[in-house]
Amino acid sequence: MATSATGKSEFLDSVQKGLLLGAAILALVLPPSGWAPRLGERGNPQAARGASADATVRRVDFGAVAPTDDVRQLATWAVAAGDHKNKSFVILDKKDARVYIFDATGRLKAEAPVLLGYAIGDDNAPGIGTKPLSQIKPEERTTPAGRFVAEMGMNARGEDVVWVDYDAAVSMHRVLTTNPAERRLERLATPTHEDNRVSYGCINLPKAFYEDVLAPTVKSGGAIIYVLPETRPMHQVFGIMDNKAPLKVAQR
Repeated sequence: MATSATGKSEFLDSVQKGLLLGAAILALVLPPSGWAPRLGERGNPQAARGASADATVRRVDFGAVAPTDDVRQLATWAVAAGDHKNKSFVILDKKDARVYIFDATGRLKAEAPVLLGYAIGDDNAPGIGTKPLSQIKPEERTTPAGRFVAEMGMNARGEDVVWVDYDAAVSMHRVLTTNPAERRLERLATPTHEDNRVSYGCINLPKAFYEDVLAPTVKSGGAIIYVLPETRPMHQVFGIMDNKAPLKVAQR
């Protein structure tokens, strides 16, 4: 079919106008050259903030030490939830008769065996802090479980100690050797934890460990002390749910 010169000109003019209009629309819709969306800007509004937050999540570092599962779980939770309030923290595993000291970032500084209260239990006997030692019954000689704020202080013998529960007269201190029949140094040196129950409730530490690690740690910036339970589930004592969701824990 023949096409006149006038019709051909009108057709080309329409095509040219269409191309110009399409280019204008694309310029409005497409982003400028070199632009790329930031992570999380589209599709996942939390992603950008999450990526930044993940970069600052602290990890517990045990080094070459292999702790019990309870110690690992509690240390991981304390650091992830920030429950240690950016302070150094101490975890006492009563079942294993061992103590672990971490710096504020969650790095293990040192660990050592301990001596504990003679009786198994997680609660203080009523009025235990005001009783003379001679009146404390064997079944009352427990080391309480819970979360405590460490404080430097002096005991009745005039020796420096780290108070765990001042009202209950429970502290961490150098191992006592005043009663040779108790063989406390020997108990600390044995590889088993079966013979580490001997005190009235206080936590006895090797002398060098107390003087070189624990006391300087508490003096330099304070510390949170976690004493693991032995008769109750850990999540009941510290508010840790089975699904690892952190809850506010009670101060003791």
